[in-house]
Amino acid sequence: MEQKQLDYKDFWDWFLAKEKYFYEIVKNGGQEAIEKDFFDHIAAKLRQINEGFYFLTGMSNDSTAELVFTADGEIRNIVFIEELIEAAPTLGHWKFTALKPEKNIENVGVEMGEYSFSKDNIFFYSKEQEEYPDEIDLVFVYDGNAENKNAVTTGVCIFLDSFLGELNFATQIDTFTVVEIDKAKQDLVPIEKLKDFLSWREREFTEKYKSIKSADVEEEFSILRATLDNEKPLIACMNLSLLNYHEKASYPWISVLKFHYNGEHNDGLPEKEDFEILSEIEDKAIENLKEKGYLYIGRESSDNIKESYFAGKDFREISKVFKTIKDRNPEYKISFNIFKDKYWQYFKYYNNAV
Repeated sequence: MEQKQLDYKDFWDWFLAKEKYFYEIVKNGGQEAIEKDFFDHIAAKLRQINEGFYFLTGMSNDSTAELVFTADGEIRNIVFIEELIEAAPTLGHWKFTALKPEKNIENVGVEMGEYSFSKDNIFFYSKEQEEYPDEIDLVFVYDGNAENKNAVTTGVCIFLDSFLGELNFATQIDTFTVVEIDKAKQDLVPIEKLKDFLSWREREFTEKYKSIKSADVEEEFSILRATLDNEKPLIACMNLSLLNYHEKASYPWISVLKFHYNGEHNDGLPEKEDFEILSEIEDKAIENLKEKGYLYIGRESSDNIKESYFAGKDFREISKVFKTIKDRNPEYKISFNIFKDKYWQYFKYYNNAV
């Protein structure tokens, strides 16, 4: 399956024709002017490339405006922002940045109403899980008024996004929780040591799995049937031998491709025409992704939705393959999700069948 080439050049040609106007807005206009006369324009243009692009702007120095494109933590859109910036022109008074960059801890501070977040009131510790030794499960501890749990969690996340940088925050931590200081259960580690801790864990993980080139597991697909709470059937075809693979953590990125179809006359399952079309789309995706080193785990259909499951060592190539599938099949509502799951806990239901 040849991937669709997104038209980044068209966007940058459009931007070049307006860049002097945009530069003046960023340099001399206020926030309202930036929102109305800059962000609204580029948002409309970027939607022609992909949904889910966000941006920040400001003066990097007295003569250079910076435009930062962000995926707002959405893994599936990261590669498209990186490609957009790779295609960007070089302009003397513009700086284009893919994803929010990491900052020195001394330059990171977040103010949210009555709440403030800084290196002085955020700490962390790691929870070790015997069953999942490679999992990076962190507890962030906030020393302050934590009455509004949602506000505190949001503030800590914004702080980490700035301190670690968007890419690292989205990819280096598997799970985390935020607690107030009197709920901490271990010794507190200063937040400024977080980068070193994550780098150490990443090196340890890479060293552990670097010799594992590919999962040499015989394909053994089994048909599984279940009944949903609404009494409709669920039919799955899963590679149960792969779900029993002992080195799952070497393929930590799980991808779910979701198709919506009309199965109201077939108890929520696809009718013959949809079944054949969706099977052909999936077969081409499997062939393409296997060549790129991804593993096909299986699929399930129920209640007017078909989901296809893959695991990989990276998230970028599969993002592009899924985006191409979505763009080329507008007759179906198609969505996809990509997330880190080192132990494939997403498939616990099927693991119990192994």
